[in-house]
Amino acid sequence: MVEVKKYEIKEPWLKLSCSLGEAPFYEEATNTLRFLDVEQRKIHSVSLTSPTTHKIIAETADSMGSTADIEGNTTEFIFGGKYGYGICNRNTGAYRWIKKVWSPSEVAAGKPEKFRGNDGAVDSAGRFWMGFMFDPLVTSLNSDGAMFRLHPDGTLHRPLDHITIPNGTTWNKQDNIMYLTDSPHKTIYQFDYDPITGDISNKRPYFVMPADNRYGDDAVPDGHCIDEEGYMWTALHGGSHVLRISPEGEIVAEIKVPTQQPTSPCFCGEELLITSAGGTGGEGGKGVDEFAGSLFRIHVGVRGLKRFKFKGGVAVEGGKVDGEIVGE
Repeated sequence: MVEVKKYEIKEPWLKLSCSLGEAPFYEEATNTLRFLDVEQRKIHSVSLTSPTTHKIIAETADSMGSTADIEGNTTEFIFGGKYGYGICNRNTGAYRWIKKVWSPSEVAAGKPEKFRGNDGAVDSAGRFWMGFMFDPLVTSLNSDGAMFRLHPDGTLHRPLDHITIPNGTTWNKQDNIMYLTDSPHKTIYQFDYDPITGDISNKRPYFVMPADNRYGDDAVPDGHCIDEEGYMWTALHGGSHVLRISPEGEIVAEIKVPTQQPTSPCFCGEELLITSAGGTGGEGGKGVDEFAGSLFRIHVGVRGLKRFKFKGGVAVEGGKVDGEIVGE
């Protein structure tokens, strides 16, 4: 039996009321964290020097689910959002779509309005993987979601279908396994992964929530990240914890978080920054608990694996006409 190391966070580092705080991303060059409120459609930023530096970069017309940096581009980031992939100015929040993901028949059936981007990440070859799920603000729970993969040359692939709530796309330290959570199944899956082609195969469980429901009946794995020792840290939405899980799928540490719905951890040096949800989703519009929707911070003594940049170059800009960037 593995001895489980215990951590506890007593209060938020930054008290907020995000409806669905998600997608924390560390901008190492500026020691800044950007993150999203998916449901309120806000892009947040805060310097790790002080929570008083927090600002909302923009409130957008369309939801964003996940973001990534772009190689050679320090003024913009790429995101997966409501309709597909887009490019956003990191200072103003102005954005444009570069690749819509649904087929003509799916568009005709209204899928772009009923679904949205949820979580994703860039692999070692610079391809941006993004999971799309039903939009809870529009339609009811279903398993008609999908995983897409945008290549640096702008081509789009669809490796997976029949996903309910895709979360926490990551790769192991050896870069031969991809991890993906489907949260309602209470399971983090692993796939054999070819870093050259991006192909995945041999889907199987990596981690399944304990059968004894020790973290609560409603706890499900949400976003996750991998540390430099090859261990995964995953937030338990509905479970008030972040778990550290060994490469063999065993729980070796747990962080107790003072809110029910932590959503995603992100490494910033040897610290984890953790987003959360529920700031406006409770009874009568109140938060599900006092610190719902806040941002949490804790030192864990290990660094995360490198996060890769999207290698889009001119292609990701949608090309240029007379010097002006144009998109799809």
